[in-house]
Amino acid sequence: MGRTMSTFLPSARTCAIVAILMFAPVVASYVWHTNREWLDYPGIFFHLAIFLLVPRLPAPDWARAAGYGWLVLDVTVGVMTLNHVPAEIAMPIRLGGHIFAGIWIVNVSLLAIRPIKLTGFIAGAWLFSYSFVSPFVPKTALAPTALMMLLWLGLIAWHNGCARLTKAEVH
Repeated sequence: MGRTMSTFLPSARTCAIVAILMFAPVVASYVWHTNREWLDYPGIFFHLAIFLLVPRLPAPDWARAAGYGWLVLDVTVGVMTLNHVPAEIAMPIRLGGHIFAGIWIVNVSLLAIRPIKLTGFIAGAWLFSYSFVSPFVPKTALAPTALMMLLWLGLIAWHNGCARLTKAEVH
């Protein structure tokens, strides 16, 4: 059975670019150590942009379900931390969501072009794995996935922009 796509959804390229714009300040805060309270807002909007990206990228239905599961948990945790729920409660929930993020990211990436496949596999596997080793390693061990996610999303935006241009040239 074919899946119909809503024409009201933004393109994969637009969703990926918005996600990058929302996630970049969060990633930059790792370096500049600014007041982090306001970062919940772009973090929530990052996940909402990804929510619109999930149906735009090819993946098995069960992997899409994992992607949506991640996003529901991470948006919920963002709102929890915005409302001052302690990190001891919120972070394990976020890490549980990252297991589902890893499943979705890896599966989307395996169906993509080689650069997306490589960066997505690394980002997804790292995110997935960190959730299991987080009690034994510092939080900073998760930081490289943020850069990989930005690169992965950038490659998705670039590839989907090129694919749209190619289709337009054919017609």
